[in-house]
Amino acid sequence: MFIIPAPKPIAFNIFGIPVYKYGVIMALAIFVAILVANKLFNSDKKVLKKDIIIEYAPIIIILGILCARMYFCLLNSGYYFSHPLEIIDIRQGGLSIHGGIAGGLLSMVIIAFKEKISFLSLMDSTACATFLGQAIGRWGNYFNSEAFGLPVANQNWGLFVPQNLRPVQYSDFSLFHPAFLYESCLDLISFCLLLYIFKKVSHDCKGIVFFIYLILYSIIRFSIEQIRIDSALNIGSVPIAEIISVILFVIGIIGSCIVIKNNVKSL
Repeated sequence: MFIIPAPKPIAFNIFGIPVYKYGVIMALAIFVAILVANKLFNSDKKVLKKDIIIEYAPIIIILGILCARMYFCLLNSGYYFSHPLEIIDIRQGGLSIHGGIAGGLLSMVIIAFKEKISFLSLMDSTACATFLGQAIGRWGNYFNSEAFGLPVANQNWGLFVPQNLRPVQYSDFSLFHPAFLYESCLDLISFCLLLYIFKKVSHDCKGIVFFIYLILYSIIRFSIEQIRIDSALNIGSVPIAEIISVILFVIGIIGSCIVIKNNVKSL
């Protein structure tokens, strides 16, 4: 029997104010992603200005968190319109990766415009590092007892979810698919793959890593959505995350084809 126990969400208290493990994990994920992205960007010998991602880290982080939170709140607008003060409370979760991607794109546009550097070079570096950040960040979902999947058929293994956190229709089950763990492992594998591609071809094929990131993450997220039971919003019976994943997948395919075609022409 293999059971992942339910975690305790609070890491410690500061002057009586609880600091949640979710926040600690997310801070670690962002810190690691920024450092790795900066190192990858610096590895391009054609880059004249080094450490640009570190220099603009505050903008990247603020826009990433802001967009991730805004997206989540929009998907749950009914609740947050009734509880507006909770919009600013992210200690216990409520950040959407799709919103975070939008924030990351916006910050890269700003950096590229202000510094007159390649937008695609920035995106290749940050996209690769983002997978590592996501692999770490998904453990924040574990400490929040969220992002779990359907009950496992054989109740001899799985993620234990406390009674008060189980969906009503699954209240008789105690063990669920650890969807957060599945995605974390897939994100880590994808990071290793993208890192290999980055080192091999990205310096001569700008944008390819970014578009492959869109393809890979869309496949991962679409697949995980098949077992998750906590979708923020459905359009009909289809989770919005699946729809966004399909859109990003198509963008990734088209973008990759354009980048490869242009690169072949330049040879």
